[in-house]
Amino acid sequence: MADILIMGEMLVEIMRTEEDVQLYEQGIFCGPFPSGAPAIFIDAAARLGCKTAIIGGVGKDDFGKCLLERLEKDGVDCSHVIESEEKATGVAFVTYFKDGSRKFIFHMGNTPAVEAKAPLEGDFKDVKFMHIMGCSLMANKDFAQEILKTMHMMAASGAKISFDPNIRKELFTDDSIYAVIKEVMDNTNVFLPGVEELLMTMGETNIEDAVKKCFESPKMEVLALKNGSKGSKIYTRDNVVEVGVYKVEQKDATGAGDCFDGAFIAGLVQGKNMEEAARMGAAAGALNAAAFGPMEGKISIETVQDMINRNR
Repeated sequence: MADILIMGEMLVEIMRTEEDVQLYEQGIFCGPFPSGAPAIFIDAAARLGCKTAIIGGVGKDDFGKCLLERLEKDGVDCSHVIESEEKATGVAFVTYFKDGSRKFIFHMGNTPAVEAKAPLEGDFKDVKFMHIMGCSLMANKDFAQEILKTMHMMAASGAKISFDPNIRKELFTDDSIYAVIKEVMDNTNVFLPGVEELLMTMGETNIEDAVKKCFESPKMEVLALKNGSKGSKIYTRDNVVEVGVYKVEQKDATGAGDCFDGAFIAGLVQGKNMEEAARMGAAAGALNAAAFGPMEGKISIETVQDMINRNR
């Protein structure tokens, strides 16, 4: 049983320890860290008390062990994660620059990370939210179709669909992704983009027009617009709520947006209003950014609530 379900890539991340070191240059890396935007998302939701499950794939190797042990320790149901004897776990290498940008090299295309299949009818009952990450749709065409199949299955059973376009330019190699994203958007109830992702997804040049276009979809209920250090704006059809960020000494921003998503959806599942859910997202994102590693940070029910209370 799961309140929140995700289907997507599971990776380990190997990270530069210093900024402004190109991936082609000799230098020091640190890792492996459990990663993949879907795994980061679902782990954050699990740590905040939700019943969670992930559909994905890893190799039966030490990197797969790194991922599974972490997710299972935090309470994520991994019973639908395939473990391949033939192929190795996916890997992402990442480096950071002082201007805040990042660069990735993904080793994912021929790994179990993109080989999971849609579940059977009845495998997941009473799911409240299925979350989709855009990077998962871009990783592999066949995998994208399996995610779409799962989305339709979950929506038909009454689950709401949440979507973070989470665009990775390194994966955006085929224009066919636009049709896939449109199909997801046509079924999305809760949309969680960044500003550039909102404009790109909606094909608009200003935020106001893009927001208006989002709500042309009859299924759209909530737009949680993430804007980095400026906080977030939560739009519904008749209301807008603004929530700022919680200041921490940032060590690594990788995964902060995914943790925001996980905490925001966890808040909705737990009956929080939009502002409360957004404050949970902001706190989880800050706690993640205060630690080195994409799935790290002291995220728990207690630490998130404590950060919210201290910043009222």
